[in-house]
Amino acid sequence: MDTVTANAALAAVFREEAARLTALLVRILGDFDVAEDIVQDALVVALERWPREGIPDQPGAWLLTVARRRAIDKLRRDVRYHEKLAQLDQPERSASDDRLRLIFTCCHPALSREAQVALTLRTVCGFTPDEIAAAFLTSEATIAQRLVRARRKIRAAAIPYRIPDAGELNERLGEVLAVLYLMFNEGYLTSAGEQPERRDLAEEAEWLAALLLRLMPTEPEVMGLSALIRLHRARARSRFDAEGRLVLLRDQDRSQWDRPAIAAAADLVVTASRLRRPGPYQLQAAIIACHAESPSWERTDWLQIFLLYQTLLAHDPSPVVRLNRAIALRYVSGPEAALRDVDTLREALGRYHLYHATRAELLRELGRLTEARHADAAALQLTANPAERALLEQRL
Repeated sequence: MDTVTANAALAAVFREEAARLTALLVRILGDFDVAEDIVQDALVVALERWPREGIPDQPGAWLLTVARRRAIDKLRRDVRYHEKLAQLDQPERSASDDRLRLIFTCCHPALSREAQVALTLRTVCGFTPDEIAAAFLTSEATIAQRLVRARRKIRAAAIPYRIPDAGELNERLGEVLAVLYLMFNEGYLTSAGEQPERRDLAEEAEWLAALLLRLMPTEPEVMGLSALIRLHRARARSRFDAEGRLVLLRDQDRSQWDRPAIAAAADLVVTASRLRRPGPYQLQAAIIACHAESPSWERTDWLQIFLLYQTLLAHDPSPVVRLNRAIALRYVSGPEAALRDVDTLREALGRYHLYHATRAELLRELGRLTEARHADAAALQLTANPAERALLEQRL
C-alpha cells in the first residue's frame, strides 16, 4: 500500500472511530470538551503506533481501551466515578442511539443555527475546523469561536443529552437534516485534500439518515434526504475512471449503476410525495431520480427536471438552485437562454467554482471559446478537489 493510500485509510478509520468514541464519552462524561480531549489523546497514541504496527482488527476497541485509561484519570475527581466507570465498562449499549442523541443535542434551539451545524460537524462527523470553514465559506478562526461558544452554551444552559420528545423533534429537524446533507456532500466530492471523495463520510451520512428515518418514519423530508443520498450513492462505481478522474453524468456507464438501490430510493420519493408536504430534500431527490431512472443521457426528461427546479426555488430560492435550474434550461430552451440566467448570478456566485465551470460549458457550446477558457481558468482557481482540477486542466 502506497503512502497516500495508507494515510487515507488511516484518516478514514480515525474519523469514523473518533466520532463514535466522542458520542460515547459525551453520554458518559456529560462534557464535550473533556470527551474531545480524551479522544484526541487516544488518536495521538494511535498515530504514533498504527503506522508502525498496522491498523488493529478492531480499531474502535483499541481506541476505547486507550481512552478508558485517560477517562479514569479524569473521573477519579468525580463523585459519580463508579457509576460512570461502569458505563465505560459496557460501551456497546446503544452506539446508534448515542450518535442520534449527540446530533439532537448539538442542534438544540438554544444555539444559533451556525453553531448547531458547526458543532455537529465537529463532534459527530469528525470534521476538522478548516473543513467546516470551507463548508461555511468562512475562516477557521470564526469556526473555532463558534465551537467554543456553543460548548459553553450547552454547559451553561444544562442542555440535556438525549433525543427530544416527539413534540420537540420538528423544531430541530431542519438543522439535523442540514448537517447530514453537508456531511454527505463533503464525502461525495471533497472540498480539499488528496482524495476526490470520502466514501467513509458518504456512507456514514447514509447510515445516519437511515437511522433518522427509523426514528421519524412518516416525516417526508427525512424520506427525501435518505432517498437523495441513496440515489447518489447508487452511481458511485461510475463517477471516477481508473485514474481517479471525474466522469461527468452524461459520460457515466449506466450499466454500473445499482438499479435495485435506485428503484428503492425512487419508491421512497413517491411515498414522501403522497404525504403532500413537499420540501427541498424531496424535490432534490425527485430531480436525481429523473436522472437515475433515465436509460440514457439523451432520453433524460429535462422539462420535468426544469419544472422540479422551478418548484424547488419556491422552497429554497438560493443562487445555487437558480444555477442548477439554468443548467436544465439549457436542454429545454438552448444555451443562450441558459447563459442569460447564469450571468445574472455573477455577483452572488462569483466565488463558486461551478458557476464558472457551468458558464464555460455554455460559452463553449455557443462557440465563444476564448471566454470559455477564461471561465474554466476561474473555476480552476476556486476548487481544491483533485478530480475537478484534473477535469478543468484537461479542458484548458
